[in-house]
Formats: sequence, C-alpha cells, structure tokens
Amino acid sequence: MTEDHPGSGDAACARLRDALNHVLVGQEAVVDQVIIALLAGGHVLLEGVPGLGKTLLVRALAGCFSGSYRRIQFTPDLMPADITGHAIYNMAEGSFRVRRGPVFTHLLLADEVNRAPAKTQAALLEVMQERQVTIEGESLHIESPFMVLATQNPIEQEGTYPLPEAQLDRFLLKVLIDYPSEAAEVLLTTQVTGGETERNIPGTDAPGRLSPADIDALRQRAAEVLVDAQLVDYAVRIARATRSHPGIRVGASPRASIGLVQSARARALLRGEDFVVPDDIKAMALPVLRHRIILTADAEIDGQTPDQVLQRLLEDVDAPRA
Repeated sequence: MTEDHPGSGDAACARLRDALNHVLVGQEAVVDQVIIALLAGGHVLLEGVPGLGKTLLVRALAGCFSGSYRRIQFTPDLMPADITGHAIYNMAEGSFRVRRGPVFTHLLLADEVNRAPAKTQAALLEVMQERQVTIEGESLHIESPFMVLATQNPIEQEGTYPLPEAQLDRFLLKVLIDYPSEAAEVLLTTQVTGGETERNIPGTDAPGRLSPADIDALRQRAAEVLVDAQLVDYAVRIARATRSHPGIRVGASPRASIGLVQSARARALLRGEDFVVPDDIKAMALPVLRHRIILTADAEIDGQTPDQVLQRLLEDVDAPRA
C-alpha cells in the first residue's frame, strides 16, 4: 500500500487515526499520541487503570499493520531469555543454535511491564535503544520498523516492580489513559455488548493495512518536517528548565529535548503540515517529560503530580512569537 504521491502520508495517517478511534471510543488524544510515537520511531508506555482499553488499542494498531506483532505477558517469574531468546545446544551437530525470542518483531506489546523483576525489565533496554539483541556474544539486528508498547497499572502496587529510570528514559512518550466521557462510555458499552468492538479491529484481510515499508516512509516524512531554530531552542529551554525548577529533584536528560523535537515533527505531520509550530512543542511536553522527572519530597507531600508541576513550568518558559 506504499504511497508516494504528495499528501499520501497525510491520508495514511488519517486512515490510521480513524481506524483506531473506531475501536477505542472517546480516547482521541491517546490515539493521536500513540500514532505520533509510531511516526517518530519511539516507544510508548501506556498507563491507566484496568478496563480502559490499553491492550485493545495495541491490538487495533497491530490490526492496521501488515508487519509482525507479538505480545509478552510480564509476570514475576518471567526471565530475560523469555524476551530476547537463548542459545540451544544441538547435540547432533555439536553446536549451539539461537532461538529468537518474541522481541524479534515489528510491534511488541509488553503487557503489565511492571510485574516483572528489574533484571527482566532490563532485558528490554538494549533492544529498545540499540534495536539489537546480544545472545552468546552475537549481536542480532531487529528489523525496522520496531516499536515497543508497554502497559502498566498505576494503582496496584502489590507484586509490581517500579521501572528503573534508565528504562523509563527509553520511552519516547508516557501516555495516560483516563476514563472516557459519559457519552463515549455509553457508545463504548453499546459497541462492546453488541460485539461490534471486536468486529471493528482490522483483520489480516482488511484493505489498506500499512506495511513495514509504509511505516518507514512515514517516519522519513516526519523526519523531514521543518523545525525552525527558534523552536529547537524552545524545546531545549523547556527540558533545561526541569533541571532547576523548585518542585523537581531530578530533571530531564538531553534525550527529552530530542524527543520533544521528534514528537513535534510527527504531530505536525499528523496535522497535515510540513512545518512545526510552537503549539506542537507545547502539546508534546507532558507526554515526553512526565516520566523523565522526579519530584521533590515536598512536592509529593503536597500531593502534586508531574503533570501539574510541568504545567506551571511551561507557563514560565516563553514560546517563540514568530
């Protein structure tokens, strides 16, 4: 389905957006942010209480894509080799054979990623950052495009292991899924109880599914979206402001500045434009930064959230006027 005529990327993005919104009712902002991460070549951490459609969203995205899709259910007894794969000794041949794990795919759903211990979570680090896995000293490349979509439940702490900061920083966006509006929930309930939701998820024979080459082409288009030097400066000033803000103990790394520009480019493409505006940077600040900062003890005692602190910070950083 690769399309290379002018405006084809806009049409492909619009079809993908419509298909996902048809399945995940009332979560338009969440759908847009997941598509932005896909276009920017980043990974996503989806956080929300059970029953809000985190897994459903990933299934719908996989249905719109003709590439490979795998799911890993994270549990306390999951081992690193269960993710990356391992070497098996073949007695007949007298040599080791590599059995590749589920991470060798295009779209990877890491469901309830915070239920596995730190050593298993860390197994995702190399592949998320380097797009490769090392087994028995051999580096194995992950085919492009590659995207990890991880889910976690924010309210259940028993039997969970907080994600280390090093791994959190590998996620381009942390997307929060909240309760839908009353009208959206009525529509959702009607669709689910009528079996319509499952029917809305595209199947392998659905027309217009995006191929791996289509995704790579869209990512290239997003990378070519124009960003004025003033807007790069604006993104950097936002990230640097997190390192001196009184409510933040640990600020964002330079990876946040890069992520702001990359996601702003993807948002512009999703809007159908070929240039970034200040609102693109500002709109992506919360999902790019909320998992990259650590609040001070006083801010946490006061009940402040990362989003609340970041909103105040954004008010203090002047955006370019022209």
